[in-house]
Amino acid sequence: MITSARTAVGIAFRTAPGLTGGYALIMLIEAVVPIAATWLTKLLVDGLTGQGSAASLTSLAIGLAATGLALAVLPHVSLFLGSQMGRAFTTRTTDQLFTATLRFAGLRRFEDPAFHDRLRLAQQSLSMGQGIVTGILGTARSAVTLIGMIGSLAVISPVLTGVVLAAGAPALVAQLRLSHRRASMMWDIGPAERRQIFFGELLASVEAAKEIRLFNAGRFLHTRMMTELRSANAAHRRMDLKELSAEGALSLMGAVVAGGGLIWAVVGAGSGAMTVGDISLLIAAIAAVQGGLSGLIAGIAGLHQNLLMFDHYVAVTRAGPDLPIPAEPSPMPRLQHGIRFSDVWFRYSDDHPWILRGLNLFVPAGADVAVVGLNGAGKSTLVKLLCRFYDPQHGSISWDGVDIRDVHPDELRHRITGVFQDHMQYDMSARDNVAIGFTAARDDLGRIRRAADQAGIEGVLSGLPQGYDTLLTRMFLSEEDKTDPSTGVVLSGGQWQRTALARSMFRGHRDLVILDEPSAGLDPEAEADMHARTRGQRDGRTSLLISHRLNTVRDADLIIVLSGGVIAEAGTHGQLMALDGGYARLFRMQATGYQDHAAAAS
Repeated sequence: MITSARTAVGIAFRTAPGLTGGYALIMLIEAVVPIAATWLTKLLVDGLTGQGSAASLTSLAIGLAATGLALAVLPHVSLFLGSQMGRAFTTRTTDQLFTATLRFAGLRRFEDPAFHDRLRLAQQSLSMGQGIVTGILGTARSAVTLIGMIGSLAVISPVLTGVVLAAGAPALVAQLRLSHRRASMMWDIGPAERRQIFFGELLASVEAAKEIRLFNAGRFLHTRMMTELRSANAAHRRMDLKELSAEGALSLMGAVVAGGGLIWAVVGAGSGAMTVGDISLLIAAIAAVQGGLSGLIAGIAGLHQNLLMFDHYVAVTRAGPDLPIPAEPSPMPRLQHGIRFSDVWFRYSDDHPWILRGLNLFVPAGADVAVVGLNGAGKSTLVKLLCRFYDPQHGSISWDGVDIRDVHPDELRHRITGVFQDHMQYDMSARDNVAIGFTAARDDLGRIRRAADQAGIEGVLSGLPQGYDTLLTRMFLSEEDKTDPSTGVVLSGGQWQRTALARSMFRGHRDLVILDEPSAGLDPEAEADMHARTRGQRDGRTSLLISHRLNTVRDADLIIVLSGGVIAEAGTHGQLMALDGGYARLFRMQATGYQDHAAAAS
């Protein structure tokens, strides 16, 4: 927590030093003013009862009026400065948090549920981080006020001062325990809250709306969502009851101490041992000390909880890379010889089975290599390793003899383009959906059009209501047409696949083209056209095609059949058919399906 506190204060002073310094100064003045007001009140009352001079009474009245003015104005000033500082702080921490996520070169953390829980809590803590700074300064303000009031009370009755302070000690311990339990509860219920958000997003999702309504699954998802919500609410309720019982007992103890002090003051006044001013000071001091203790304890408890939550932000922003980045990366040669997988073993964690088991594979430069196999054979995993989203547990992958772990991941990926089976559909403009493949050339509309034309989608995109500036979503409206609810356009599945292909082609000439099921879901005519276009993209370049449809890979220079994490067969289409093994069996099975479909259609 000390690290989190230092981090938060450091961010505040680096981000907005003037605002933070001004806020600290105002808080200090706010801490002193109540003490001054209490003593001015005592002196004024004693002066009035003791017939003080008019000049001294006037001075005391002016001073008391000034403190009243300060008490009225300063909270508004501190609130304004705190809000400005908070926005600056949140902007800075948000930038740092998501900059930190960009440093994760691989996918391991993004496929880890525990990391998602921590990341969600880190996002929640962004606003709490500003609360840490204001909490520290607020605690300091309360401490200054409290010390002054304790001193004032001690002048009247040291014994009563000790009783009031002793009554505050259990409150501090109890509040710290409660804050720790609440922070622990937030971590415990994190998965339930994330699932509740997930089900809620499904119920409001355009993508899921058709299937949910077709299968009448809305009530099922609604029930799941409410179950998770009630589970989280129950945890909150149990925590609220603990806080209610603890704080109720502490408040009762405080009331007893205050009542006892008041009775003692009245008795003292009746015996003539105390002046009227002393009594006013005593009453004000007891209330101020108790209020100060309560505020200080609440501030410390709130600060404690915020620090525990901000620990998640610190953990994410200070997390080391998920993949080792070489301190002095090797130069990345242009691919001239080939890519070699040497005895590659890989599984996603120690609790998962092996996906690749000693894989040995050579992809010659300039060759068109296809990888086929049943689901779970390791085809997509092979692509993830080649892009270095993960590192193998054993073995190596070399690019013209250079281990890809010895080069910077950005440089490796700069040499690669491709289309993934689960390609993204960005809720942005058509221009951005293509240009995101190479953002440095986003302003080159001619290049965007050429890539779209190569992918067979240029006519569709240029014919949109606002051309390439049309939003490909119904989730948002553009600033230019926010008064027109018909501006957003939703593409069909095939059109999205062609847009993803255009995105890949927009990157220009790259050493390696990866096509992971680029035609999945297309009709035969569109599939044939898609593969004709991708063949043009792959012409003269090294390419890796992942496909379930064996008719799309028959022209490949080399076909690799994966099974059980190893290469079961390898060769050209003719060689594999002559081998009459698993590939030939699957090809004939699919071909029979096509023939039966054609016969039925005729």
